[in-house]
Amino acid sequence: MDLNRIFMKNANPTKVGGQAILEGIMMRGARAMAIAIRLPNDDIHITVEPIKEAGAWKKIPIVRGVVAFISSLVMGTDVLTYSAEVLEEADKDNPAYQKDKVDIWIEEHFGEKAGMAIALVISVVLAIAMVVGIFILLPTVIMDLFKNAGINSPFVLNLIEGILRIIMFVIYVLLITLMPEIKRTFEYHGAEHKTIHCYENGLELTPENAQTFYTLHPRCGTSFLMFVMIISLLVFSFFGWPNLIVRVVSRLLLIPVIAGISYELLQFTGRHNSGFVKACSLPGISLQLITTKEPSLKQLEVAIAATKQVLPSHEDPNVEVNYWVGVQKPDGTLIKDEEATNAYIARKNKK
Repeated sequence: MDLNRIFMKNANPTKVGGQAILEGIMMRGARAMAIAIRLPNDDIHITVEPIKEAGAWKKIPIVRGVVAFISSLVMGTDVLTYSAEVLEEADKDNPAYQKDKVDIWIEEHFGEKAGMAIALVISVVLAIAMVVGIFILLPTVIMDLFKNAGINSPFVLNLIEGILRIIMFVIYVLLITLMPEIKRTFEYHGAEHKTIHCYENGLELTPENAQTFYTLHPRCGTSFLMFVMIISLLVFSFFGWPNLIVRVVSRLLLIPVIAGISYELLQFTGRHNSGFVKACSLPGISLQLITTKEPSLKQLEVAIAATKQVLPSHEDPNVEVNYWVGVQKPDGTLIKDEEATNAYIARKNKK
């Protein structure tokens, strides 16, 4: 792994970033978000929407990290849900198509509008509960076994807990890569990073140009998660080793602080390429070797389709951003769909 190909000296770091979704990519610029999804007929379904200007919280260190983390989690879950809806709609002509029974039950009992909101809330709550329960609370509960084995040093106990948390997380990521759907998502994750590298290095956005770059990027959310793991180890060490209840409560209360610090560190490392920055980023970059895979040229086409829709407003504050939904044909032609656009706006208004 050549770090000089990740922290590129002549690259121009930007705030363009994204997320891999089902058969596609979500990209965000300064004022626009674009979602690109590869359909079964080879068209690329594209959705563009304006992004609201950030509030005063954006200027407050630590706080902005907490808000960004929560909003990214909510938006990311919603975008994943939307990609599933688009693919489900495209697959309705398939004789084997069946609507999810849980979705049917929610819509029958709460209606479509409330059902969408409920499904989103449940997804976010479950995601937070899983992350907090498995990777924050479970390790500290397990550590009582080490305490009973005669290890009494608070520093050593916190160190072992932090290492255990990281090992559990890495094992979890390795296990989910065995799922074909996750492997494809990680390929799109690689396509996202290659495309951003291509843009930040000033090259024309083509699949062939993007393919020459690494799938690893210093501003990746995977690196953020690794920062959280490492910083939590350091922060928790300051509080000694109280009883289990106090440890659990303190860890829950400190999660926002740790997320805020991790966000600031991620932003700093994304703008610099010194030896210190590379050393700090190495754990997260190494984890990206698992969470990103080499994409195909067709997957890069999807990432580029999304990126091109956010760049005009990102580069020029005078460019107006409007909602629109349509498809990009295999020859690159964009066809906007007014009915689909109105349906998407209605979907947004239901939340």
